[in-house]
Amino acid sequence: MTKKKKESLARPPYHFDTIWEELMGNDKFVKVFLSDVLENYVVQQRWYGGKASKLKYLELQEYFRIQQNEEVYYGLLLQVNFEEAFYQHYFLPIAFVSDESFAEKDRILPIKIKDQEGYIIDALNLEAFRKLVFERIMTAIPNDTTKVRYHKSASFSETEYVSSRFMGLEQSNTSVIINDRLVIKFFRRIYSDKNPDYEMTRFLSEEKEYRNIPAYKGSINVIDSDNVNITIALMQELVPNQGDAWEYMLGELHKIFCNLEYKRIQVKNLPETSMFKNLGINDVPPQIIDWAGLNIFLKIQKLAQRTAEMHIALGSEFGDTAFHPTHFNGDYEVWLKNRLLYQFQNRLNIVENNMHRLEGLSLELAQEFLERKNEIRKRFVNFDWTKLKGERIRIHGDYHLGQVLVQEDDFYLLDFEGEPESTIRDRKVKQPPLKDVAGIFRSFHYAIYATIFGKGEEYPYSREDLYKAGEILYRYFIGVFLGSYVGLIQEHNLNIGYVQERIFLLKYCMLEKAVYELGYEMNSRPQWAVIPLEGIMGIINDTN
Repeated sequence: MTKKKKESLARPPYHFDTIWEELMGNDKFVKVFLSDVLENYVVQQRWYGGKASKLKYLELQEYFRIQQNEEVYYGLLLQVNFEEAFYQHYFLPIAFVSDESFAEKDRILPIKIKDQEGYIIDALNLEAFRKLVFERIMTAIPNDTTKVRYHKSASFSETEYVSSRFMGLEQSNTSVIINDRLVIKFFRRIYSDKNPDYEMTRFLSEEKEYRNIPAYKGSINVIDSDNVNITIALMQELVPNQGDAWEYMLGELHKIFCNLEYKRIQVKNLPETSMFKNLGINDVPPQIIDWAGLNIFLKIQKLAQRTAEMHIALGSEFGDTAFHPTHFNGDYEVWLKNRLLYQFQNRLNIVENNMHRLEGLSLELAQEFLERKNEIRKRFVNFDWTKLKGERIRIHGDYHLGQVLVQEDDFYLLDFEGEPESTIRDRKVKQPPLKDVAGIFRSFHYAIYATIFGKGEEYPYSREDLYKAGEILYRYFIGVFLGSYVGLIQEHNLNIGYVQERIFLLKYCMLEKAVYELGYEMNSRPQWAVIPLEGIMGIINDTN
């Protein structure tokens, strides 16, 4: 391990009397690079997740070569240590270029190596590096036992590199489109284990042949000095699409709210339904179909089908213990309660410290949230696994409309990394599949309120009427989703519990999700806190 030094060991311009292929073995370079250069570079990157904390020092945990023949790049595994006594790990590939035109983006360090001047850059900005990585996966051998392990799927059919380009701006990863047919996602924030996105994608794609995710095509894993398998890249097919389901839903909801005026609908006359009641299309009243249209409910049924098929695939493995279904037990109860109570207390503190930033309905709901904190806490404490007969499985873990691609009349599910705030171990804990369903339901709720907030001035109705219409629509969305989801799950004998157990789990998971959301909204856009607060109080006030 190489720790940050208090004083610089060299001054610009940096000059080292060694060749690139031996540079990472030069102790003086490594110390200068870490203490003087990389700290400043890393904290400015979009993928750096420690912006809310104070960096203490940066360590080079390990490095390895990414090479083909005489062409050499370095992969760095960095440990960022924080003043708050925790740390994060990041992956950074680096290249040396002597041509300034190749170093227009993400220059890390101007440097002179031997007698050659140039720059150290983030290697992902170099097409030659992206080509090399692709070709190493393309020529990967089965059962690779080297330190850097390239793997390709049996369905991999590409025979040459043609082109590459960045997919777009991302927060925690960098994705590159290859040959307009494949995507390589480079994980920037890494963990001392296989990444869940790699693990789940490969399992669903190769073991279960689940068709509604971008198919697994290859990967790169590194075996570190502790013999831990660390995923640094995942390659999948590029699925042609019309965008994600979040944007699709916002567009559909805008049309639905416009229909209130166009069809001269009186909100007070709209028929209501109870929460969590399983509905078929024929169970939705004609007035609701006339208002919202048939298409949105057909799309929700299709999304429910794809969600159920994912859970059926994840719940049908009996050989691999990482995916074998299991039942509820005392260990899970303790883990769940400790996790949720810690999170709940964190959200209470955030709300209490930010009440001055709220107004109107957000302020009223926040006051009620604080007044009823003991009641909400009791809901979390009252989780009793002994009454639950269903199964726990590996789940998506961060399932919402933004993780779903729309392709014509179908949906593809994405990004199995799990909840960003969770540890890598927590992301792999087997959970009730209804937790994913609860995530989609919360996303429906968000989309409805985001439409009212963003477009409300275009609808000649009071905010109260729009909220009421939105809540009525929300319950029909939930009912139609459940009608399709539960039916398909039961056909395939995945045990998600009896009716009351399912309602209990949905309420519990939706309450958990809404409390989780509350922290983000209070920190970033307080007026949107009304959405998770409405969700929390809606569950607490529901007596069914």
